[in-house]
Amino acid sequence: MTYQEVLENARTCVGPHCKACPVCNGMACKNTVPGPGAKGIGTGFIRNYQKWQELCVNMDTIGENKPADTSFKVFGQTFDLPVFAAPVGAMTLHYGDKYDDLTYNDILVSACAAAGIAAFTGDGTNPAVVEGAVKAIASSHGHGVPTIKPWNMELIQEKMTLTNTADPFAVAMDIDAAGLPFLKNMQPPAGSKTVDELKQIAAWAKKPFILKGIMTVEGAKKALRAGASGIVVSNHGGRVLDNCPATAEVLPAIADAVGGKLTIFVDGGIRTGMDVFKALALGADAVLIGRPFVTMVYGGGAEGVQTYVDKLKAELADTMAMCGAHSLSEIRRDMVATPRDLENL
Repeated sequence: MTYQEVLENARTCVGPHCKACPVCNGMACKNTVPGPGAKGIGTGFIRNYQKWQELCVNMDTIGENKPADTSFKVFGQTFDLPVFAAPVGAMTLHYGDKYDDLTYNDILVSACAAAGIAAFTGDGTNPAVVEGAVKAIASSHGHGVPTIKPWNMELIQEKMTLTNTADPFAVAMDIDAAGLPFLKNMQPPAGSKTVDELKQIAAWAKKPFILKGIMTVEGAKKALRAGASGIVVSNHGGRVLDNCPATAEVLPAIADAVGGKLTIFVDGGIRTGMDVFKALALGADAVLIGRPFVTMVYGGGAEGVQTYVDKLKAELADTMAMCGAHSLSEIRRDMVATPRDLENL
């Protein structure tokens, strides 16, 4: 299937809230909840996408003529490109009844592994969600990252014990989910965690621990003190807080503060291989992409995932070649231009 064919097929089964838009930019769904939008007015999702588009790449084709190597190594694993599927949950609520969380994760994890990347899996109030994700990751020989929500500490310990049985190469917590309504009224309390609590959670993980939901330099430093091995610069895809900066806006400062000390992933509004290049130029080591993978699974199953990964890889390799980077390590910040840079030309 071509990418366009997958999109067209997705439109027949992903509704009624998601429209499988030609460009997933938040304009159509905005504050649609249930759906892929936000609980507020939806500006966060839109801003995430727009800020990547405002960045330009600096073309330079004077140099050695050789293929671009998009391979990425992290936590002892090698992947075909620095892209991971982001955790997504409540599939039937937000995207239609073709797949529930268990079947979605089962398809996504195995398809990503076959395509040379890996998936972060979601979590939910139904214990079967994590149980199913763990089984899917175990079946893919640990090529997946179970992502646990910031429940109360007792439940987190229980879920971390379960994730250990899959022998994943890393474990994550989406601390940015603390703003989700279903966590706020739980007893015992769920939501934000202290540095000391995160230290305990990292110890329970027994694997490289990735903390998703970092949007400030101070937050990144806290994650470092908590023993995290990696962070995801993320505002939960723009879903949980309006008038929050885009991830592209805060990434450079965070990378300057903790780059080399933590593996830095970034999530939010990244859609193409060129966007991936821009993220790496701003200091990320890798990226997470969420909603487009949903569209690919609904529209084409495992084949849809492979189609999208192939598209991202080709776009990333082409951008690298046209900007003079033959490996990921050669991508530099001066290979992109901000609107301010362009004004000063």
